[in-house]
Amino acid sequence: MSLQSSSVSGERSLLLYAVLVAVSTAGPLALNIFVPSIPGLMREFSASSGTVQLTLTVYLAGIAVSQLFYGPLSDRYGRRPAMLAGLTLFVVASHICTLANSIETLMAARFVQALGGAAGMVLARAIIRDLHGREASASVLGYITMAWVLVPMFAPALGGLLEQMWSWRASFHVLSIFGALVLLLVYLRLPETNPNANRDADLASTPVTGIGPLIKVPRFIGYTMTLGFCSAVFFSFLAGAPFIMVEVMARSPLDYGLWFMLVSVGYMTGNFLSGRYSQLVGIDRMIAYGNLITFVGALLMLVAALTGHLTPFTLFAPMLIVTLGNGLTIPNGTAAAISVLPGTIGAAAGLSGFAQVSIGAAASQLTGSLQGAAPLASIWVMTAAAALAGLTHQFMCARYPAN
Repeated sequence: MSLQSSSVSGERSLLLYAVLVAVSTAGPLALNIFVPSIPGLMREFSASSGTVQLTLTVYLAGIAVSQLFYGPLSDRYGRRPAMLAGLTLFVVASHICTLANSIETLMAARFVQALGGAAGMVLARAIIRDLHGREASASVLGYITMAWVLVPMFAPALGGLLEQMWSWRASFHVLSIFGALVLLLVYLRLPETNPNANRDADLASTPVTGIGPLIKVPRFIGYTMTLGFCSAVFFSFLAGAPFIMVEVMARSPLDYGLWFMLVSVGYMTGNFLSGRYSQLVGIDRMIAYGNLITFVGALLMLVAALTGHLTPFTLFAPMLIVTLGNGLTIPNGTAAAISVLPGTIGAAAGLSGFAQVSIGAAASQLTGSLQGAAPLASIWVMTAAAALAGLTHQFMCARYPAN
């Protein structure tokens, strides 16, 4: 099954974009549906906050590591076979998670689940760039992200409800079923969009040959680090907010999930604005605006915490502003990063995604390690990461001309 044109239109394009929404949802869904269960896991496995936080961190690490391989491999062998392999792994690992009887087993299964879930996250971006130019791909990424974020938007509420009614294992049953349905959809409906795939290429050299040229381009490094610090803001919140809501404010996991919908509204709005205005305003200006908005939101949350006015509203309303900024920065930064060098779209998507998730995972684990002694540590980490995102874009990307 092949699609080699530079653009798609009409009914065929709508079907393709629906498939891309579905496949790119698996990884974020598995991340967000599980978050409200973290305090409950501490009690069930008699584990510390830092230990249980590793179930989130190893998931992010798995996503990060696998992105180094999906992108370059899909450049060589095609997007479709890489996608099918990843989703199969996701389904198998999700089922293993339902059977875990120790925190160590759950960590290992979550890592494998992430290795599979990353396929859609990386390859959806590469497929969009296969079909569209630099500026247009930022717009399409904005609209696609606005659509798929609907599922993660309700995932924490669903996870909290499943935790409250049954147990954390129910969330993984849901993920197993969802993953199987998406795998079937990809098998039946996803075309190959990489006309330059070479299945006779040397497998061992693929990651190195794809990534090597990219790390020599300063502008690529700038966009990638900007994306990483921007993501660190979100992942710090993801690590700290359940602890703040459940342990500090004595709210239920379901309360956290319901308030989290504000976060998704902000991200959807930012991505809608990216889809609407990226081609008109320009990628770099959209990134700069997004970084500024993200920093303002983090700063408002920090002020609320320092003045003793932290409530669910003052925690989540500033986070809505943060994610609105993320919705401007991430699709534009991604489109810019994967457009730096021709012929390395998959490798660029993978490497930028690796750095993005790695920095986010580091921020998440830092938050989890600190919050036992400093419950509001996540807010400090968020504010610092937001500042670094803006500074990196300003001083790394602005110094070098776009291709």
